[in-house]
Amino acid sequence: MDDVKIGEILLPGDEDEQERQESRVKRRFWPVLKRAMRQVPFSRDLVAAYYCALDSRTPARVRGILLAALAYFVLPLDGIPDFFALVGFSDDIAVLTAAFAAIRGHIREDHYMAADKAMADEPDLQPTR
Repeated sequence: MDDVKIGEILLPGDEDEQERQESRVKRRFWPVLKRAMRQVPFSRDLVAAYYCALDSRTPARVRGILLAALAYFVLPLDGIPDFFALVGFSDDIAVLTAAFAAIRGHIREDHYMAADKAMADEPDLQPTR
């Protein structure tokens, strides 16, 4: 996946687009995460990013970038179908990694605490040993 395409995916969008992305992310994030747990090496960061994106204190540009990346993660139509074991989420991981690099420092400790609580409360989100 080239930088131009990732850059286009991560465009924050206008307020209407961010609202559409937020709605999609809220509806599909947890079911997709449950399917991806074994393939996404940074699930805790992903859940913290979810809470950061939904936090009204997060700057609009950062929210937009995170919502765009999370929407790409939850959308069923992307470059490599997610049902292919091991490679299905590789494009999602590339987009999420780019988003995390772009918003570095905006995911706060309280977002990680919320992520830890959500993952502890949900048996399907426990890391495999």
